[in-house]
Amino acid sequence: MAHIAANLKDQTDSKEFASLLEDSMKQRENFQGSVVEGKIVTIDKDFVLIDVGLKSEGRIPVREFTTPGQDFELKTGDTVEVFVERMENRDGETSLSRDKARREEAWKDLEVSHEKEERVTGVIFGRVKGGFTVDLGGAIAFLPGSQVDIRPIRDVSPLMGTPQPFQILKMDRARGNIVVSRRAVLEESREEARSDLLDGLSEGQVLKGVVKNITDYGAFIDLGGIDGLLHVTDISWKRINHPSEVLNVGDTIDVQVIRYNQENQRISLGMKQLESDPWDSVIASYVVGSVHKGTVSNITDYGAFVELSEGIEGLVHISEMSWTKKNTHPGKIVSTSEEIDVMILEIDQEKRRISLGVKQTQENPWIEFAEKHKSGDILEGEIRNVTEFGLFVGMPGDIDGMVHLSDVSWEDSSEEVLQSFNKGDMVKVKILEVESDKERVALGIKQLSDDPYASALDGIKKGEVITGTISEIGDKGIEVTVNETVSGFIKKADLSRERSEQRPDRFAVGEKVDAKVMTIDKKSRKLNLSIKAREIDEDKQALETFGSTESGASLGDILGAALKDQGSEAEDKKPAKKAAAKKDDSETAAKKKAPAKKKAAAKDEAEKSED
Repeated sequence: MAHIAANLKDQTDSKEFASLLEDSMKQRENFQGSVVEGKIVTIDKDFVLIDVGLKSEGRIPVREFTTPGQDFELKTGDTVEVFVERMENRDGETSLSRDKARREEAWKDLEVSHEKEERVTGVIFGRVKGGFTVDLGGAIAFLPGSQVDIRPIRDVSPLMGTPQPFQILKMDRARGNIVVSRRAVLEESREEARSDLLDGLSEGQVLKGVVKNITDYGAFIDLGGIDGLLHVTDISWKRINHPSEVLNVGDTIDVQVIRYNQENQRISLGMKQLESDPWDSVIASYVVGSVHKGTVSNITDYGAFVELSEGIEGLVHISEMSWTKKNTHPGKIVSTSEEIDVMILEIDQEKRRISLGVKQTQENPWIEFAEKHKSGDILEGEIRNVTEFGLFVGMPGDIDGMVHLSDVSWEDSSEEVLQSFNKGDMVKVKILEVESDKERVALGIKQLSDDPYASALDGIKKGEVITGTISEIGDKGIEVTVNETVSGFIKKADLSRERSEQRPDRFAVGEKVDAKVMTIDKKSRKLNLSIKAREIDEDKQALETFGSTESGASLGDILGAALKDQGSEAEDKKPAKKAAAKKDDSETAAKKKAPAKKKAAAKDEAEKSED
């Protein structure tokens, strides 16, 4: 019995032990993976030793007790919540985590905030690919780069380590992912500020804004809820080629509302309007004809802009740059930022334009040349340029004179004569004409010698009829050569008095024609001739010869009348002619009968003698 009782007692103790062990294991399982309170035992440089009531204490790195941007404030004896990862690690210590404890606590609060769409507070503390990491009171969230701000930010350093509000976009407890946005919070605040701003916005109002974006035509300014456009022409009174010369993205500036369209909510802003207009004092400061110093601010194909003072700018047109360099680009005469003397030529305050001149501040070489040189003077100069219509030759005073193609040679006036001249060659010329007011000097090369054909025109006078040989036939008329040297031209309309005969193709090269001299160009040794005029003159002479003064009577009419008169005279002479003819016929008949009578008489006498 005692043995049985002992066995029963052993069985009972074994069951109780198993039950206790099972309860202990369940308690151990419940304890592991949960958040429990623990007391700080010791704090050293790297770790915090915490007792959570288990067989051994656990160590947690000090960094897990610090919050970005805040100092470590715990001390020995303080009670903190920790997460039990393992009851016992390979070193026999309890494995604890403060981060996971805070994360578990934070997740519960964040889930509630996410469900209610409430803002949460966090601190940006790290940079990762595509964005940044944010500490949300223990839970680590991802902040995409596009969700940092409303506009792109180059430097996020000022935002890091500072607690600020965020909006939770997405949460995944299973994966432990949280995505937040700072931009959503800013846009919500911006919308509120926008509504308040538009309610009190008016033209002329001065506001502070931040340069949001810069374009070629201006800059967009964030006024704190709405954007306004600051056009490049409204940035400054002085010339600005690009807004980036004055503004940078992120700059905070003062602007004035110039125009506000409530329908489309477009706002036009200005900076220069906050300063006095320098054009208000232009008339008092600058007088037409006065000379001032200015700085070249911009160079174009048509001239150069010169800044006379802050906000006051004038244009030196290319025609006013130099007395002699007419076709030279302004950039080869002046350079940007160069200080030059200019003369005020014209002021248009209404259009805010000032016309300036550079050459007017210098001596006019054309006038000086005209004072020193006259027509007929012979000079030597360098050929500056060879064109299809002549030569440009350098003259004293750095001016150019022109030798026209027709003044190069007496013998040849075609473009081929220019092939013997090259740029840079020295050539002697004679001054033909000087026009300083037109800035022109006419030169000649052929005038250095006498015209070998000058006598060819001596015997030809205007109005006389001359004979020429056709040398060329064209659609517009024919060319003829007179005296083997002088060239004449007969226009198509002057080829005949009759329109039907005004055809060049009815003539042939080498054929001689008589034509009247209409004009004589002794310089080019050319004549303008007319066959038509010669025919008209001949008709007039014929009319005078036949004594007709009847207006409009043509030569044909006069000749017809003359022929009719001659016919009448012939009719009157017909009877006399008939009588004479009759007499002649009678005499002829008598003469014919005489031989016959003689033969008959001779026959009769012969018969008689036979008898």
